[in-house]
Amino acid sequence: MLPATGGSRVLLATRRGRSIIAVYPWTGRPGLSNPPNWDDIPGAHGSTPELEGFRDLHAEFTRLGVQIHGLSRQTTGYQREMAVRLSLPFLILSDAKGAFATALRLPNFATGGETYLERLTLIVSDGIIESVVYPVTDPARHAADLLPRLAQITSSSVSSTE
Repeated sequence: MLPATGGSRVLLATRRGRSIIAVYPWTGRPGLSNPPNWDDIPGAHGSTPELEGFRDLHAEFTRLGVQIHGLSRQTTGYQREMAVRLSLPFLILSDAKGAFATALRLPNFATGGETYLERLTLIVSDGIIESVVYPVTDPARHAADLLPRLAQITSSSVSSTE
């Protein structure tokens, strides 16, 4: 179970319906420095614009019946400040101990003595990973690029059950 910014604990394996888990390395805070060598690491930048994209399209994903979650190795307290500052309407999950990432063998990188998750997206249906988007090459456009794909998956699922 992963602690969430809303104060709950989430067990993704038992979630019903379709979910997006937007895995990201780290979000900064205004006035604080990035981790060492952050500007030199491909894919490190872009977490805030990526989460803002999911925020801005949240209603569209909800209409499709898709729940959104963010996930990083940052602590819930750190994430909570960011979620409030960015007005995120979805939960951010903390894998600060790395158990989830280790269990799924998620790709990661290290800098400054800390380990960060590489940016990727899990599309999960009834607790089962049905698709992985990796790498995420344009974090700011990722939510907009993902929406039509999920609309197609959702309409295919509805058609196959009729």
